[in-house]
Amino acid sequence: MNLVIVESPAKAKTINKYLGKDYTVLASYGHVRDLPSKDGSVKPDEDFAMSWEVDAKANKRLSDIADAAKKSDRVILATDPDREGEAISWHVLEVLNKKKVLKEKIVERVTFNAITASAVREAMAAPRQIDMELVEAYLARRALDYLVGFTLSPVLWRKLPGARSAGRVQSVALKIVVDRELEIEKFKSEEYWTVDAEVSANSPPFTARLNVLNGKKLAKFDLDNAEKAEGARKAISLSKFAVESVEQKPGKRTPPPPFTTSTLQQEAARKLGFSAQRTMQTAQKLYEGVDIGGETTGLITYMRTDGVYIEPAAITEIRNVIGERFGSAYVPSEPRHYKVKAKNAQEAHEAIRPTSLYRRPETLRLEGDQARLYELIWKRTMAAQMEAARVEKTTIDLLNQDKSIGLRATGQVITFDGYLALYEEGKDDETDEDGGRLPQLRTGTLVDVHDIKPAQHFTEPPPRYSEASLVKRMEELGIGRPSTYASILSVLRDRDYVRMDKNRFIPEDKGRLVTAFLDQFFSRYVQYDFTADLEEKLDLVSAGDLNWKALLREFWQDFHAKAGEISEFRVSEVLDRLNDALGPHIFPDKGDGSNPRACPTCGTGQLSLKTSRFGAFVGCSNYPECKYTRPVGNPENTSEEAAASGDRELGSDPETGKVVALKIGRFGPYVQLGEAESKDDKPKRSSLPKAWPPASIDLDRALKLLSLPRKVGDHPEDGKTITAALGRFGPFIEHEKTYANLPSFDDIFEVGLNRAVVLLAEKRANAKGKASSVAPLKELGAHPESGDAIQVMAGRYGPYVKCGKVNATIPKDTAPEDVTLEQALALIEAKGGVKKTAAKKAPAKKAAAAKKPAVKKATTAKKAPAKKTKAEA
Repeated sequence: MNLVIVESPAKAKTINKYLGKDYTVLASYGHVRDLPSKDGSVKPDEDFAMSWEVDAKANKRLSDIADAAKKSDRVILATDPDREGEAISWHVLEVLNKKKVLKEKIVERVTFNAITASAVREAMAAPRQIDMELVEAYLARRALDYLVGFTLSPVLWRKLPGARSAGRVQSVALKIVVDRELEIEKFKSEEYWTVDAEVSANSPPFTARLNVLNGKKLAKFDLDNAEKAEGARKAISLSKFAVESVEQKPGKRTPPPPFTTSTLQQEAARKLGFSAQRTMQTAQKLYEGVDIGGETTGLITYMRTDGVYIEPAAITEIRNVIGERFGSAYVPSEPRHYKVKAKNAQEAHEAIRPTSLYRRPETLRLEGDQARLYELIWKRTMAAQMEAARVEKTTIDLLNQDKSIGLRATGQVITFDGYLALYEEGKDDETDEDGGRLPQLRTGTLVDVHDIKPAQHFTEPPPRYSEASLVKRMEELGIGRPSTYASILSVLRDRDYVRMDKNRFIPEDKGRLVTAFLDQFFSRYVQYDFTADLEEKLDLVSAGDLNWKALLREFWQDFHAKAGEISEFRVSEVLDRLNDALGPHIFPDKGDGSNPRACPTCGTGQLSLKTSRFGAFVGCSNYPECKYTRPVGNPENTSEEAAASGDRELGSDPETGKVVALKIGRFGPYVQLGEAESKDDKPKRSSLPKAWPPASIDLDRALKLLSLPRKVGDHPEDGKTITAALGRFGPFIEHEKTYANLPSFDDIFEVGLNRAVVLLAEKRANAKGKASSVAPLKELGAHPESGDAIQVMAGRYGPYVKCGKVNATIPKDTAPEDVTLEQALALIEAKGGVKKTAAKKAPAKKAAAAKKPAVKKATTAKKAPAKKTKAEA
């Protein structure tokens, strides 16, 4: 009997069908061990010894794998064909060796780039041993990430309370976003004008732009105001023009290469609106396989790759499909071969492509995300081997009689569409394209000028990064690996270091503070070149050209010393450095010559960053005499009325006569009734809900907030009060310790007694708040293995997917109504999957009964694969 170990149950199910009854295929469900999240898991003083801990959820699975291994003659490790897959195989092997179940067993490693019957059988026929150089590269990367995180993060917590964490690649990705924001803030827009004329020469009209004035070629900023533009317009109107030259150039547009992990993430973001995480989850499903005619087949090759190579047999098939579908004119004379332009590309695997181009998107019964992503991959793969598009570029120059004024028209037409008949690559930011077809004109032909239009323009700052452009930038810089980009971007969002606005990354003040701190005190370790150089060294470890522990020793010596040095700094010293670094952002120049750091309340104090256990804020140096505070950030961006002081009187309370004021505190805006009249007096306050921004607050709204909790009425059954209020998790009503959520903040003031009684009754009938009785937001269908209903639910901490006893949080960048069955299954599997309640119990009992007589003692043990000898680098 042969035991095959893979990562996912879906993959296991598919491969088991291919291999037949002589094979048992079990899943590890991803990584089975990791470094515990505590100090001491990597020990630099003990030559970087690493303490691994088996995941609690993996214990049962590893026991099942160990039991199956005892009964098998051969154990085949068939995890994914990348560094992570090699590491998972190594971890499983280490665990099995510790359990002493591999005595006299053959242990082999196989990899396949696609989950098809032929690919799996070919892999089984060519086994190898675990590649310890790949494993060591994984160990080095994991140790580096741990040492950086567990060294930097405590320093951050002590010196900059409120900061969540720092990471080797995560912090550099955040720096890219923050650096772009600084570019935008420093950008000074410049005015410039263009002058276009509509002209004709016994032909249809076309547009030409002024490019020569007073005998000189016009530079971009030569016309920098309306007066100069109007002068140019008049000069054109008083001139007669003739065709000076007509230039026609043939050109080509070559197709883009097939997808790598990075380019797939970029294009799916541009064309489908997918996040990197959503793209990878969907691609995983396509790789693991879908049911086609009663047989589960992998539809695409392995989706974690930086290679653009396609094997010859697949290229032949692609060319055949192109010829059949589009004709021989669309098949180039020779196959196209591509090279990766990205820094640090390893090109260890094929590009992402369909396992067969004959499986056209329209012939498959795919739905939702899978259908859209497969079609994108299919079209890109086809286009990469199609003939180039042919274009004709035309330039017509017009001059007046003394040649002091010139106009130029440019146009481009496609004479043969080539690959554009199927696919055109998306763009991150739109740029001006050349015009369309121009009329056929001869030199010397007189031209009539019909309309002249000056147009005002302003230079624009560089755009903020989208997911696609940020992934592209990280790849260009050689930062991280494409397979890690999705998780890195998710971490930045989850820790509130960035927010998304119109699908663009904007750094939060918390993220700017962390970046400023690292820039000031750990500058070397967040530099782009340093991070990319470290990736290159990790690749040398993979290739066997550098000892992994030598790499760790070199890094740790300087990094540990730097962390110790920063630990000696007082918090006040850190804040002084950050005041200087962030000064233009948090203390912007007011433009009137006044001190931007002067306290607007007392006038004599100086504003500075302060810290509390909740995070950083801006406060006055005269505290406690002056209690002025406001959030970190540019006060001009906080709200229009907050201005510099952050405080505004709204009026007087009609009942008490006390002043009602809007204030900006360290934790955000709030309204307050009156002022403290003694040391122990605490004025009534209420924070502003997100639904009511500071700009919308007037006296009426402030009094409503200060009146909370609001009495809705007395319950008709017991006469006890029902109240409506705003809590930590949103608006709610309460009666005798029963709480029912309200849909919106405005409902606090609008909910009536009848509706409140109904909501409370529904809550009490809801089996003490269990989510199973709550109406789901969306029904997705039954789980293919357990049969349990899969539902999208609204939870206390946000929307989630429910299946049986498994609850999986929906990512922040995914709207609950957009969740598909495929996405839900991926989220459920990531949480450990579901169990077949009846099917698994019976076999477990049989295995337990047969266990004792099956155990036999063996004399020799199979050793772990030997490491290759490498010189210390």
